Parts: sequence; C-alpha cells; structure tokens
Amino acid sequence: MSARHSPSPPPQPPRFGWTLSLPLLIFLALPLLALIWRSSPQQVALNLGRVAVQQAIFISLITSTVSTGLVILTGTPVAYLMARRQFRGRRAVDTLIDLPTVLPPAVAGVALLMAFGRRGIAGTFLNTLGLNIAFTPIAVVMAQMFIAAPLYIKSAIVGFSGVEPEMEQAAGLDGASNWRVFWHITVPLSRAALLNGAVLTWARALGEFGATIIFAGNFPGRTQTMPLAIYIGFELELNVALTLSVILLGLSFLVLILARLFWQREAA
Repeated sequence: MSARHSPSPPPQPPRFGWTLSLPLLIFLALPLLALIWRSSPQQVALNLGRVAVQQAIFISLITSTVSTGLVILTGTPVAYLMARRQFRGRRAVDTLIDLPTVLPPAVAGVALLMAFGRRGIAGTFLNTLGLNIAFTPIAVVMAQMFIAAPLYIKSAIVGFSGVEPEMEQAAGLDGASNWRVFWHITVPLSRAALLNGAVLTWARALGEFGATIIFAGNFPGRTQTMPLAIYIGFELELNVALTLSVILLGLSFLVLILARLFWQREAA
C-alpha cells in the first residue's frame, strides 16, 4: 500500500529573480512615496479650501465621467462589431482604433483643433449653427474621449470575443430578440472586461493633459482640469501642484482597488 504524498509546494522564485526585480520596483515606488512624503495632510487640507483647486477637481471629475459614459455608449457597438463580424476594411478600422494610443497627445490636440476648431473642417459648419466647441468644456470631453476610447474598445472586444456565439444563437432560437440576447447574455458574460475597460478609460481621461491643453485651453473654472492646474502650479505655487498630484494619486489608487475587488469576486 503506497503512502500518500502531499502535493509539493510551488517552486519559489530564485533569489536572483528578486535581485533583478528590485531596481525597477524601487524606481516605480520611489517617486510615489516622495510625492506623499512632500505633501502633509495639513497642506492638502489647506489647499483644498481654495476655489481654483475645487474648480479643477470638479471639472476633472465631471468631464472624465461624462467622457467615459459617452465612450461606453458609442464604443460598445464598435467593440461588438469588431468581435463578431469579419468585413472588408476591418484592419483599417482596427488601426484607426489603436492609433490614439500611440499618437502623441499634443498631436491629437492639434488634430482635434483642425477638425473642430473655429476654422476646422467640421468647425466651419458648426459655426454656422452657432456651435463653438474649441476652448470649452465640450472640448475637454472630446479630447478625453479621443485619447481614452481605445482602452475601453479593446477591452470590450476581448470580453465579447470570450462569449461563445453558440450561447447567443441558442437564446435566439428560444425566441429572444437580438437586443435581449445582447443585454441578458452577452453583456453579463463580458462585464468583467467591460468594467476593466471603463475603469482604464476613466483613469486615462482623468489624467489627460496634452490634447486638452491644445484643444480646450487652460482656463480656470472652465477648462482647467487637475493635470492642467498641476502644470500651472509648478510655475506659480508648488504646494497647489503637490496637493492636486496627491489627489490624483489617491483617486487612481482607489479606482484600481475597487476594480480589483470586483474582478476577484467575479473570478470566485
């Protein structure tokens, strides 16, 4: 009768693996720790009472939330199309979706200005309707959408591709409409990927700088988001820049923690 053998413990990473990993880990952690160390709670509380800081926080939260909602609304059909259909020109569409992720944000801002500015291709027509988009809060939202939309679309494509088409077809054979199949079968089975994309999109929109400052400008109380206020703070008052930097760091950390808790619950 053979004795039972307990499962062997997983192999431990070799010591040199930790040694080689430490430089990068320290490089990533040190700036964040330095930022927290330089910003005292009293300083943060004091600067939070400033109107300019409150306006920058409010504009950032509102515009990033609106832009993320619009990306979800308009990007979900695009992602589903890319995940479910093979069509002529698909590679061109895929390249178009990827392009903003590799395009310098400043170039994106100039491109948006040339398209929707007062003398832009579409801006000229919009002016006849009395719509001036550039250097307004709408321009902030559009800049955030342009830069962050690929993050949601790519994540949603992965989620939709992971749903077996047979499950959708079976629901259709049972009499469910395409709309009901999408909302009651496809979306629930893809929600982890959709949430991941939405979180990344919101975080990227919250931190957008280059396209925003060129297309929307840097007007306090109107288009000045937290990243733009940080930029001005380094020129005028470092304490304000540090306060807003700590707030952005805290928001990013909180969003990642909440998202990971959701992913762990989904995987359980």
